[in-house]
Amino acid sequence: MRYLTAESVTIGHPDKIADLISDSILTRCLEQDKDSHVACEVLLTAGTCVIAGEITTRAKVNYAGVAKEAIEGVGYSTKGIEFIVRVHEQSPDIAAAVANAEDESQDDSQQGAGDQGIVYGYATDETEELLPLPFVIARAITYLLTIEKMHDPVILPDGKSQVTVEYDDFGEAEIKSVVCSAQHIEPTLGLDMTAINSVILRIAMRAVSDQAKKYGAKCSETKYFINPSGKFVIGGFEADTGLTGRKLMVDTYGGLAHHGGGAFSGKDPSKLDRSGAYMARYIAKNIVAADIAKECEVSLAYAIGHPTPLAVDVTTFGTGIIPDDALRDIVEDIFPLTPSGIIKDLHLKDVQYKNTVIYGHFGDQFASDKLFPWEKTDRAADIAGLAKSMKETLDGKQKY
Repeated sequence: MRYLTAESVTIGHPDKIADLISDSILTRCLEQDKDSHVACEVLLTAGTCVIAGEITTRAKVNYAGVAKEAIEGVGYSTKGIEFIVRVHEQSPDIAAAVANAEDESQDDSQQGAGDQGIVYGYATDETEELLPLPFVIARAITYLLTIEKMHDPVILPDGKSQVTVEYDDFGEAEIKSVVCSAQHIEPTLGLDMTAINSVILRIAMRAVSDQAKKYGAKCSETKYFINPSGKFVIGGFEADTGLTGRKLMVDTYGGLAHHGGGAFSGKDPSKLDRSGAYMARYIAKNIVAADIAKECEVSLAYAIGHPTPLAVDVTTFGTGIIPDDALRDIVEDIFPLTPSGIIKDLHLKDVQYKNTVIYGHFGDQFASDKLFPWEKTDRAADIAGLAKSMKETLDGKQKY
């Protein structure tokens, strides 16, 4: 047996509120100035919101006002909160490298990366979203918690889920366990913890049942752990400190794929931590959507000042119809991999980044009314055509 576990959190989790503020500030800057350079970090703790970072922009943004709007939008009061803003312009050394990377007067092949780093993208045909099943289920639970919060006064904004799926030798999936912690109102004589946990249990079971039915997974013997720590009345950053970029696995693949270590939120697309990871996901998803591999991981490595990746790697875990190195050649032919090329190809200066925060940056199930650009599969047909032609060539060489 093989066990895979993934987690998700609601928008009321303190780290996610920090992400939301950072990306809301980024979104506001880009709406007014497409060339904004933003690296915005937020720290939240009881009674205090600290906004810090490097922001170079012509936009006029009330940073504290954006933060207040985000916190209240989640469902928390901002009464009594002190907002501290410590923002300065980007270092001139870094700015010079980024400006060179974005200089549209240069040929893309001459524009260097604004920083070093390695990023990963992943896709699997296990679900319609081409994301791992445990992550999709965990995210479905936090999504329903958020929806129910709007209708059931028992549920409050903070919450998280964790799902473990067991796979047998034939690939059959069984949902073994679900952990769900959800913030709730203070228990009373008329509504004790047993009754409150029953409400949360019904939400978790509904999400699990829906996804299990959709993907043919077993769930009749799933074990549920509801608020295992006990009472969960105090939530958000009154309970725990929140920090931008601390939910990397929730933002990507639930911990079921590699991660380069760089956070996404609060960073404009000149930062390859973000734009490179989006391109890597775009490539991996199109490869799987082309039906030439059941699973794919793409890695890209960059050096500051250099235009093209130092390394491009494609791994299909033995599921590809052609060798991985041949598929890598196709990727390098089809996809622009320079910093400027990525930004232009995915229209990354036009994204409403605040919409990426809530249920992860990948997948379309709970996204806004349209797909994020890196979630489209518009290159799948091109990849499939080249891969099948290459397979015929390789098969012919083996035959003779």
